[in-house]
Amino acid sequence: MDLIAALSALAMGVLEGLTEFLPISSTGHLILLGQLIGFEGPPGKVFEISIQLGAILAVIWIYRRTLWDLALGMWRPGRERFYATNLILAFLPAMAIGLLLHKTITTLLFNPTVVCIALILGGIAIILIERMRPAPRIHSVPEIGPLAALLVGFGQALAMIPGTSRSGATIITALLLGVDRKTAAEFSFVLAIPTMLAASAYSLWKVRDQIGSESLAQIGIGFLAAFVVAFVTVRAVLAVIGRIGFTPFGWYRIALGTIGLVGMFLLG
Repeated sequence: MDLIAALSALAMGVLEGLTEFLPISSTGHLILLGQLIGFEGPPGKVFEISIQLGAILAVIWIYRRTLWDLALGMWRPGRERFYATNLILAFLPAMAIGLLLHKTITTLLFNPTVVCIALILGGIAIILIERMRPAPRIHSVPEIGPLAALLVGFGQALAMIPGTSRSGATIITALLLGVDRKTAAEFSFVLAIPTMLAASAYSLWKVRDQIGSESLAQIGIGFLAAFVVAFVTVRAVLAVIGRIGFTPFGWYRIALGTIGLVGMFLLG
């Protein structure tokens, strides 16, 4: 592996870790950066899936105590059962719709133009919802309730469109349902664990024949970078999101999407 390949893998891993759990679309950013630097990773989607697993592992580590409590307490009545039930209900729509439409969406929509349009539309939605959302009445994940959790799950399913953002879709849906910002962010982050693990396992199985030892160094660099940056990013978001809100991310999405469209137009 040469220096350029190593630096490209590092850049992609850092970007994955930074954007996966922010409402700005990690997939969209990776598509745009890949186009910009001419990134060529291992065959298939092995590299992209691997760095996503790095980001997931960071969230698993951050919420390890919550996950352990859920594993022990979900079998008896109480807060842990409500929490686990909400996760399962929110996970189901993305699983079902993903199995039905994953191939179609990846074939037709994974291109920079779709990403830029989705970034702009999602940014507008975030700004409007932050201004118009109802007063928060739900302040913990177990309080969300089955119907609201299912609706958040349908919001998450929209994130299969590149540029939409999985975390953005789940968070703004939760805000519309009266969930406070920090709880919406926590639910989005923890919901990412089963959702992204299932999607990654499915994708890796499909490309299992293309995984080779020659790409392990590049994968390792991206994986480690994604883990470290995601860990720092999630901790920072949880610390400040109650104060700053999500509006700055909306404006960022609009700016990035607009720059992307203008750049593609000028370059022909």
